[in-house]
Amino acid sequence: QVQLVESGGGLVQAGGSLRLSCKASGSIFSIDAMGWYRQAPGKQRELVATITGGGSTDYADSVKGRFTISRDNAKNTVYLQMNSLKPEDTAVYYCYADLLATTGAPYDGWGQGTQVTVSS
Repeated sequence: QVQLVESGGGLVQAGGSLRLSCKASGSIFSIDAMGWYRQAPGKQRELVATITGGGSTDYADSVKGRFTISRDNAKNTVYLQMNSLKPEDTAVYYCYADLLATTGAPYDGWGQGTQVTVSS
């Protein structure tokens, strides 16, 4: 089995910062892309940022210049540094990982979600 466990969410004032972490564990052979989605109340889940195994990154236009995604391959962990937070960043943030399990089967893992609330 594979688990993704997120941490780092919380309540912050507009203009503040938060750092999210997500650690993958279990029967993992390798991890390709990792990233973060978010879902605000009444809205569809949207892609926030992705990072490939080689370190290439991509961001939603709404977070470019404010959010930074990174990963520690040795720890199977992906991070999301969020600066200059805005009330519209309020959402549940989910991490994901495209990985290969030790069985040889591909697996799309998802975290349980962590709440980020930005007050104005």
